[in-house]
Amino acid sequence: AEHIQEAKELGDLSENAEYSAAKDEQAFLEMKIAELDSAIKNAVVIEENGNSGNGIVGVGSTVKFKDEADNKKECTIVGCHESDPLNNKISNESPIGRAFLGHKKGDTVEFQAPKGLVRYKILDIK
Repeated sequence: AEHIQEAKELGDLSENAEYSAAKDEQAFLEMKIAELDSAIKNAVVIEENGNSGNGIVGVGSTVKFKDEADNKKECTIVGCHESDPLNNKISNESPIGRAFLGHKKGDTVEFQAPKGLVRYKILDIK
């Protein structure tokens, strides 16, 4: 709103690039606010114990696993807004996250990835 007021003070609005840019920015910000409001209204609070006490993978669990070539990996299952694959934080809504949910140590999970069917064996859950 402040940018719009400043642009109005520059004169003729029909040829005022600053005014047009400020209005575009305002529309973008209002859209983002609406998206965030919707996310907040539809949010569900999940206890971050990760179900580790019962040995079942849930949101908040850190899972150690290996692929069929015995390459070992580890990731933490997080909510979709917290995902950060570069730091091994995998969304519970991703194919691998969905595959792990509800499983326990020793289980083999599989899911469809762009490169084809992937299988992992769960080695440990924290």
